Amino acid sequence: MKEVLIQILQFLGLAFWVEITTKTPQCTYYFGPFLSKKDAEAAQGGYVEDLENEGAQSIAVTVKRCKPTNLTIFDEEVGEMIESRQIPTFSGQLS
Repeated sequence: MKEVLIQILQFLGLAFWVEITTKTPQCTYYFGPFLSKKDAEAAQGGYVEDLENEGAQSIAVTVKRCKPTNLTIFDEEVGEMIESRQIPTFSGQLS
């Protein structure tokens, strides 16, 4: 019964999720869905511990109602900065 309620809340965008952001690497992670804020808060410690064991730093946790489409989001600005520093050289092109 609990699983059905979670599915309904998730469909409506009312399920609770644990959102964890890290500075190193610059990512946002979503864990869930959960039926209640209390359930999400009870589970968040394990997620933080796992990320710390993987070397993540500057971890911030928020429990909120949402409907994430991606469960892991890498900071695109970091990728864009790296790409802008690389200048492709094509065959026959003078540098």
